[in-house]
Amino acid sequence: MSSDSAPSALRHTLLTALLALVFGFLGAATWSYSGLADNRTRSFLLDNPDLLPQMAQAYEEQEAGKRLAQMGGAVFDPFPGVVLGNPNGKRVLVEFTDYNCPYCEASLKDVKRLVAEDPDLKVVIREWPIFEGSDVASRMALAAGLQGKYSAFHEAMFATGDASAAAKAAGLDMARAERDAASEAVSTEIARNLDHARALGFTGTPAWIAGQKPFGGAVGYEKLKAALAGSDRTG
Repeated sequence: MSSDSAPSALRHTLLTALLALVFGFLGAATWSYSGLADNRTRSFLLDNPDLLPQMAQAYEEQEAGKRLAQMGGAVFDPFPGVVLGNPNGKRVLVEFTDYNCPYCEASLKDVKRLVAEDPDLKVVIREWPIFEGSDVASRMALAAGLQGKYSAFHEAMFATGDASAAAKAAGLDMARAERDAASEAVSTEIARNLDHARALGFTGTPAWIAGQKPFGGAVGYEKLKAALAGSDRTG
């Protein structure tokens, strides 16, 4: 393919994808082959520019859903103890989080509200330290899980911003926690979470899987609740 034709092909692919989201896949195919797509879609989108970010997000979530279907169930299996809510709950929310992410901190209240409202909700936390300096906190969080004190550490870490202070506030056995934080099992879990995030196409935290719907961002309580509605997955 020539350098001139590549951008054209890319534009055509993106155009067809956008059409699929607006008019449905059958309509998109018909428009694409009819030769009417470029002018009519350009005009439609120029008249409705607010649709573009919504369409892009919907397309990304659709593709993430396809990737999730190919991954199997490992992403739903928590590291020992790293669960909020009901460990045996049938409705599952997975959160990829980083303690230095302000949007993750802002989302904590939404997760707590969901847990408080739904006794059958299991929240699987995937520690994904992508900000500088986050690795220590993520490792200590996983160590807290091994002591059955993840929830206490999780909240204390967001409140204090200091892993040692949060560990003490959570009542951890510090000698054991330090050993566990440096263990191969914890290193493997963090690497696994990075692989999961990449496989799903996530680019930042927080990122979520609600039922079978992957999406990213501090989307708020209402979207999380809506995505969980009707989901019934045994983790």
